[in-house]
Amino acid sequence: MPNIKQQEKRMRQSEKRRIRNKSRKTEIKTYVKHFDAALQRGDREESEALLNKAIRALDKAASDGIIHKNNAANRKSRLMHRYNRVS
Repeated sequence: MPNIKQQEKRMRQSEKRRIRNKSRKTEIKTYVKHFDAALQRGDREESEALLNKAIRALDKAASDGIIHKNNAANRKSRLMHRYNRVS
């Protein structure tokens, strides 16, 4: 445990951010899983809507610094590739 007040505050802040970032990453994974499930069912309209949600969440996470922008771009590219292959 830190002896310095500022370091205690830093630990509290970083823990809050870690929990918030973890939640956002989990949200992205959920959108991708739902998208994959819709693709498996062959539901084109639902999969397109879920694809847009996943892409929006990835862009938001990249702009907030939760994931790297290239990581978001690669994930979006893979999602689009899967969507176009089925379509």
